[in-house]
Amino acid sequence: MIRFLQQDSRITKVIFVGFISITAILMVITLVPGIFQDTMDSSDNYATIHSEGVFGRVFGTSTDVPTTQVQQLAQRMMQQQHLPDFVLPYVMQRAGQALVQRAVMLREADRLGVTVTDEDLRNELRYGPFSVALFPKGKFIGETQYENFVQNQFGLSRDDFETQLKEELVVDRLQAMMTGWQTVSDAAVRADYLKQATKVKFQYAVLSVGDLRTQINPTDADLEAFFQQNAARYAKAVPETRQLQYIAFGWNQIPGGPTPISDAAVQQYYSDHQKQFQVPEAVRVRHILVKVAPDADAKTDAAAKQKAEDILKQLQHGADFATLAKQDSDDPGSKQQGGELGFLQRGTTAPEFDKMAFSLPPGQTSGVFKTQFGYHILQVEEKQDAHLKPLSDVRSEILANLMQQQQGQAAQNYATKLQGEAQQEGMQKAAQDNHLEVTSTNYLSQEGVVPGLADGSQILKRAFSMKPGDPPQSASTGEGFAVFQVTGVQPAHAPTFAEYKARILEDYRDQQLPNLLRQKTQQLATLAQKDNSLQKAAAAMGAKLETSDLVDSKAQVPDLGAMTGDAAVAFTLAPGQISAPIMSSRTGVVLDVLQQQVPTEQAIAQNMDAVRENLLQDRRSEIFGVFVTSLEQRYKKRGLIRMSKKALAGMQTGIPGQPGSPS
Repeated sequence: MIRFLQQDSRITKVIFVGFISITAILMVITLVPGIFQDTMDSSDNYATIHSEGVFGRVFGTSTDVPTTQVQQLAQRMMQQQHLPDFVLPYVMQRAGQALVQRAVMLREADRLGVTVTDEDLRNELRYGPFSVALFPKGKFIGETQYENFVQNQFGLSRDDFETQLKEELVVDRLQAMMTGWQTVSDAAVRADYLKQATKVKFQYAVLSVGDLRTQINPTDADLEAFFQQNAARYAKAVPETRQLQYIAFGWNQIPGGPTPISDAAVQQYYSDHQKQFQVPEAVRVRHILVKVAPDADAKTDAAAKQKAEDILKQLQHGADFATLAKQDSDDPGSKQQGGELGFLQRGTTAPEFDKMAFSLPPGQTSGVFKTQFGYHILQVEEKQDAHLKPLSDVRSEILANLMQQQQGQAAQNYATKLQGEAQQEGMQKAAQDNHLEVTSTNYLSQEGVVPGLADGSQILKRAFSMKPGDPPQSASTGEGFAVFQVTGVQPAHAPTFAEYKARILEDYRDQQLPNLLRQKTQQLATLAQKDNSLQKAAAAMGAKLETSDLVDSKAQVPDLGAMTGDAAVAFTLAPGQISAPIMSSRTGVVLDVLQQQVPTEQAIAQNMDAVRENLLQDRRSEIFGVFVTSLEQRYKKRGLIRMSKKALAGMQTGIPGQPGSPS
């Protein structure tokens, strides 16, 4: 820019003056946070990130974060971490924040001139983590295989994959630029390795809340005082209950019974549901696999191929395919079935296997061919062309579906009729007119069981949104329907001391246990240190005595847990030293170190480089995390991150772009 301005050009000066004028006019837009933010309301975008500077705000140099990307990332996070559905709103916010931060990093990298060329990308593919799959033995697998790999592994097109990989490289270079100055001293490396590599073996005494619980035996007076002191806690301890009356009927009580299904109805269903009865093209095959890893060396690969060729020669000379499969195949799933795989549809196996299976006629055996699993020989047993199942084959299935639909509709219609009569004439008269009975329940909680019904959950769910005197409603019972009405409500209330005494005792114990566990563990530690005998102290206190293995800082020890946090004190004690109390929510532990194994100077020297690299990575990641957080805050403060109104509303429900939607 400076060189450009130094050129002796009148045009340059005019442009510069114009630039200054525009800058003056647009300073307000750039520097006032959030201005025009409310104008962004596209459900297609979760957020838009603008570059810093006037032109970035006004003339379209921006990055969009699509709502679909946020949803897809959140779903992947849910699946990978096996999270329950109720945490989706939180995961959606985390996914949105991650993508916004990524976009901010890319905008900042662009501002700082951090770039990645096509040549950089090619080098990453050839020599980076993907080289094993894409360049086995240094040879490119080919364009088609490359595209298949990207699609199968990541569900992306080649262009999208390469774009995302370039962005990853840009972020890596930005991190290197911001954290490359960080160093780690030899002393810090040595201390970290000693912390990681030192091992200890110890004896430990354990007191648990389970052991101590029965030692807490308050008097009735103590419990009554606790009950009164915690009156607010028990004010609604007895949940709300409701009394119902209902008229129920089963499938066999529907007036008129089932209506015969006509041939025309069956034909119409068959015509309307053609896709349901389509049978795809398929082939039934056997195969023999000689397994070999994709990255096996040439000698191992050649040996596997030769074995497959030898098996093929035996087949060509009349050997039984099933017998050789049981004898020589490396596929555990089909080996014992003589290589039988059953019917396979197109696209369900490796591309090479799929192509071979569908290209051979029935009865023919293939030559030796290779997939990612190794070398195969397959035999085609039968082929099945894509076709529509004839009506005669599916008639009984259609009849069952139509009968079920008819029965469901008849039950719903009868329930609606019965509900209307109950609303007009009362429950007793409606039941009498339909030769049914009215059943009254006791008071039930929302999680209760309605007597006499297979499934009363729908009735109770609706009943707790009704009031006594509301018109009767209807709901499914699993074996029919019921028309019901709320006849009484008992609000949530406090129990009497007598009826809740057992629960109060457990609550009292829960409150007392942490202090008792802490006191007893302190007594255990004091006694052990006084007599210099953990074993003697454990016997006196009734504590369980255990001995650990020789463990390092990554270990988990029964009743003690991870050897981090408070338990890490074990690595600072000399043999014979007894620890202070080590507390958790469930146990109190005191330990006595029996043995300490410190790495040798040779081991320390050999591992210095690796430990230094790990420390550097950790510190650089930490520094870069602080940088990204402050960068995001700077962009927000200047109004450069614009969230869609619908995205912000969607964050309340966990679904960006769909405020208030339940799913």
